[in-house]
Amino acid sequence: MNLKDYIASIENYPQEGITFRDISPLMADGNAYSYAIREIVQYATDKKIDMIVGPEARGFIVGCPVAFELGIGFAPVRKPGKLPREVISAEYEKEYGVDTLTMHADAIKPGQRVLIVDDLLATGGTVKATIEMIEKLGGVVAGCAFLIELDDLKGREAIGDYDYKVLMHY
Repeated sequence: MNLKDYIASIENYPQEGITFRDISPLMADGNAYSYAIREIVQYATDKKIDMIVGPEARGFIVGCPVAFELGIGFAPVRKPGKLPREVISAEYEKEYGVDTLTMHADAIKPGQRVLIVDDLLATGGTVKATIEMIEKLGGVVAGCAFLIELDDLKGREAIGDYDYKVLMHY
């Protein structure tokens, strides 16, 4: 299945010079959405994953069904002020600014094998901050999975040698 057929490209969003890759059409098509989730589940199967971690909000959309299919838990990564209990945080750069992410301080247990799942790998800032928090909690990042990678932004370089899977390249 060519998943690019289910991605809408919006020019100059959220600001001038950015091309936003919208996964809404993919989510709206049950077959395409299911196919994408199954591809990530297949990638995760041999990695002995204990927990899925997904950054808001599209990481929830992709990560939660993966966790469900694997029969494991999901831990959200959110912007400051969105999680109700004690959190840890990490700052990161994205393609159009600097931001902060948080995670519950008890979301990951030491030694847990974690798969980070998100819709998009751009500059790598979001995933790098997520890796930092998982490792601070004693987790082991067993891999990362993305629907889309924006190759020209070189996000792969930002995350170093971590194993990863991407379903589409732009």
